[in-house]
Amino acid sequence: MGSPPLLPLVLFVLTYLGLALGRIPGLALDRTGFAVLGAVAFLATGAISVEEAKAAVDAPTLAVLFGMMLLSAQYRQSGLYSVIGGRLTRMEDPRALLLGTIVVTALLSAVLTNDVVCFALAPLLARSLLASGRRPLPYLLALACASNIGSALTPIGNPQNILIAQSLHLPFLPFVLACGVPVVLSLGALYVFMAPRVAAGGGGPASPPAAAEEPVPLHRPEAAKAIVLTVAAIALFLSPVPAPLTALGVAGVVLTSRRMHTRDMLALVDWHLLALFVGLFIVGRGFEASGWTEAARGALASAGADLAHPAALVAAVSLLGLLVGNVPAVMLLLPYVGRQPSTGYAMALASTFAGNAVLVGSIANLIVAEQAGRLGIKLGFREHLGVGLPVTLISLALAAGAMLLW
Repeated sequence: MGSPPLLPLVLFVLTYLGLALGRIPGLALDRTGFAVLGAVAFLATGAISVEEAKAAVDAPTLAVLFGMMLLSAQYRQSGLYSVIGGRLTRMEDPRALLLGTIVVTALLSAVLTNDVVCFALAPLLARSLLASGRRPLPYLLALACASNIGSALTPIGNPQNILIAQSLHLPFLPFVLACGVPVVLSLGALYVFMAPRVAAGGGGPASPPAAAEEPVPLHRPEAAKAIVLTVAAIALFLSPVPAPLTALGVAGVVLTSRRMHTRDMLALVDWHLLALFVGLFIVGRGFEASGWTEAARGALASAGADLAHPAALVAAVSLLGLLVGNVPAVMLLLPYVGRQPSTGYAMALASTFAGNAVLVGSIANLIVAEQAGRLGIKLGFREHLGVGLPVTLISLALAAGAMLLW
């Protein structure tokens, strides 16, 4: 049997190289653009057919992600996010504000996906802190880290967890029980690490606030609807009802509104992220259909590297996540791992925790940095690394300890 064709390997490597670099000088391409171009290249060269591409797109994963994005939009449009952000920043004690930021962000991220939570909370928190003369940077760093750590708790907390849970058919409650201890301990470690920074007023000089957006006023009936939908969604996720059906049901109820226009709600969905998923699904299937996935699996087995083993998987997903981000890393490694639940839990924890290491490690980090930049707050690679890398090492060590008990 001959070697697989070279062209799919070249297209695959170029796509993931683009994801790692994030840009090409002279072009306005971003990571989603690279994923979509990679998918187009696989289709245009005949490496994958249109029918195969359609079959490659994991509709259940996209359905869960879409539904939770719309639930988060309900929180935003009802004014709940504004209320939460306002109450947080009214705390006078810096340590209390830090603790509140970590706990609230983690809890919201566990049920509403971390990316959309960061998109909503980061500007509210930053503007309020700037207006009160406090330095927002340490709190924004804590928010980014807490959103990643907290989202690891559930199979709906972030895009990669949704993908892992749908691919490996992991039930909601066992997932939470397996990941709960390392998540809670990691959040505690984040607080201990950040508390001296906020108490000392660290984080660089405060910047003058940009033109503030008017906070969304609280609309109690819509806020009550958001909370009821959240409780109902969690109850259904714990039941035998399929997660995609639950998420789409939630989306349908969100869109059935007398006050919130469908166009406005759909405008808050992160179509950019959904397009990234679609592109990478097609690229991954084209790579697999070419025979390279099987060849790589054989090469790893010959070298004694078994990605079904939690230790090897944690190392692989963490290192790859540093290069291309946690979502692409999970999508790349899923074909090589076993189907045991413990493998899925290990991949979810490692990919999510490792996303804190560098700024480009997760989309949530980039969202917080982008929102900070719009307000004149510098949150670049260096600022993030000083917090993200130590927190990542601690949380990965805690995750490894938990894996020994599974």
